[in-house]
Amino acid sequence: MIRGLMSDVEWSFFEPFVVVGGPLSGRPPSDHRRTLDGIFWVTRTGAPWRDLPEELGKWNTVYQQFRRWSLSGLWDVLLDALSGSGAAPRTVQMIDSTVIRAHHQAAGAKGGLKAKVLAVRAAALRAKFMPAPMAKVSRSAIVITPGEAHDATVYDELMDLDQTRPKALLGDKGYDSDAIREDSWFHGTDPVIPTKSNRKVQRPVDPVLYALRNRIERFFNKLKNARRVATPIR
Repeated sequence: MIRGLMSDVEWSFFEPFVVVGGPLSGRPPSDHRRTLDGIFWVTRTGAPWRDLPEELGKWNTVYQQFRRWSLSGLWDVLLDALSGSGAAPRTVQMIDSTVIRAHHQAAGAKGGLKAKVLAVRAAALRAKFMPAPMAKVSRSAIVITPGEAHDATVYDELMDLDQTRPKALLGDKGYDSDAIREDSWFHGTDPVIPTKSNRKVQRPVDPVLYALRNRIERFFNKLKNARRVATPIR
């Protein structure tokens, strides 16, 4: 029994995009649902395509369909559809970053191992399959920076990736800056960001609202458990 296969509810979302004929569909495989399960299995486990279980189809057939969908832009269409579905609230968003560990084979490269920081803006929802490293859980907004870059330096770029401004923006103390707070207030957003201990004026935050920030942490955890993202295989 293969773990992590799509439920009927999840398949009902993907089905109209991959079954209906059109420029995004490519040559129809014998079983679109099984093909998607095969793609998600490889993404989650990080296994080579040739190791795809036989129950999920012939590895080359699944890979070729994945390649056609990637070249056609189907994954972007799916993300846009999720973003516009209303499944994730836009009234509350959060911003955070995480470290991307270099692959072990990168240790011999010039300059040695260099961590990259992945900055994310995410709405309060859970992420499942979509291959997108930063978070806005209705629509991922992603910026990759050098490891030494401070979280707050990518704030403007992240917010510009999606013009939608939330009513509340959740962030940790790394985003406690006058510039970020003033920009949030200018756009009608309440910055739910704890103040650093060295601040003369300590601003209170709503503990119930701030507790939602655990969702972006869980998003990173789920994303890093997708081995194709955490340790890319070329």
